[in-house]
Amino acid sequence: MTATTNGETQHGYKVTVDDFVHVGPGTLAGRFLRRFWHPVYLARELPAGWAKPVRILGEDFTLYRGEGGTPHAVAFRCAHRGTQLSTGWVEGDEIRCFYHGWKYDASGQCTEMPAEDPSFPPKVKIRSYPCEEYVGLIFVYLGEGEPPPLPRYPELEGEGLLTNSSYLRECNYFNQLESNMDELHVAFVHRESVFTDVGLNVDIPEVSGEETDYGVVKYGKRSNGVVRVSHFFMPNILYISSSPEDEASGWSEHIAWRVPIDDYSHLSFQANLVHVTGEAAQRYQETQRKRREQLAGLPSANEAAAAVLRGELHTDDLRERPDVVGIQDNVAQCGQGVIADRVHERLGRSDVLLIMFRKIWERELQALADGRPLKEWRRTERLVVTSGV
Repeated sequence: MTATTNGETQHGYKVTVDDFVHVGPGTLAGRFLRRFWHPVYLARELPAGWAKPVRILGEDFTLYRGEGGTPHAVAFRCAHRGTQLSTGWVEGDEIRCFYHGWKYDASGQCTEMPAEDPSFPPKVKIRSYPCEEYVGLIFVYLGEGEPPPLPRYPELEGEGLLTNSSYLRECNYFNQLESNMDELHVAFVHRESVFTDVGLNVDIPEVSGEETDYGVVKYGKRSNGVVRVSHFFMPNILYISSSPEDEASGWSEHIAWRVPIDDYSHLSFQANLVHVTGEAAQRYQETQRKRREQLAGLPSANEAAAAVLRGELHTDDLRERPDVVGIQDNVAQCGQGVIADRVHERLGRSDVLLIMFRKIWERELQALADGRPLKEWRRTERLVVTSGV
């Protein structure tokens, strides 16, 4: 059961945890997530003059970069005979359909139909989406009406080396959002990892946190005095400031967006600012180059996690991989099932932030279902950072 039909409110509907996971057009979570900008592509992977098919929030569209370098997003299919627009050609700031040559500008307006009367093109327009490039990522707004300003992250705009990455995780995005609320898992999921070196998995943390103007702040206090602080920007963004791992690295700002592809898989886009310059930056880049070389000869993180879930490996067998932390998270989250069973789980006192997080989502989706105002999430101050990884 959904709370909407074509986006219209159904009065008297009671939101449940099942509503959190469905993200397609017209669903409650889908409508909620469409109120925000989302990264959809790594900027460096979209060359000028190229078009790509993209699926986000269960919705297909065409992403292309004009020959002048500006990214644009328009409907997935041509209005003529419905073929996939990304198979066509980018011409200037417009895109021409592969099938019969209809051409559209960045607003979705058809500007040319080679075999038709000149009076026809002005009558045809496909959907377009607001699109911006920022911190090495391409963001798209999939909601209706005028979009809010694209949020800025001063943590990523300082001096240092900005890097980007993304990965696919083959489970519902909410599995990962809830993992971001779960400080306890570090002691078990990551017990064989870099977290050992910084004392974050030595014992059971004392977990606390609270709702903020921007989302949630989470604290995990260890018996050795180490407190891990992380921030969650609603609806799907994790921010952690990390201490240096070694002399070749520096303090880093890590922001990750968990973006649903559909109900069954999601992408995570990362932007990291490492506070290194000069020779330190060169050493850091060399370390990262060696890491990439090591990973190039190994099965992918998804393949490794799938082997663990099939019982062919254990995560302890993978402890020497530089991406073992991501594999460990992958195993834990996909191990819950593509969509986790939240009806039969048994929560305890260590789940206090998870429970609070669900109540926030339930409150916001219920307001949306009832046609009431939602909270205006906003940044009000520079955030407290962590004292560890």
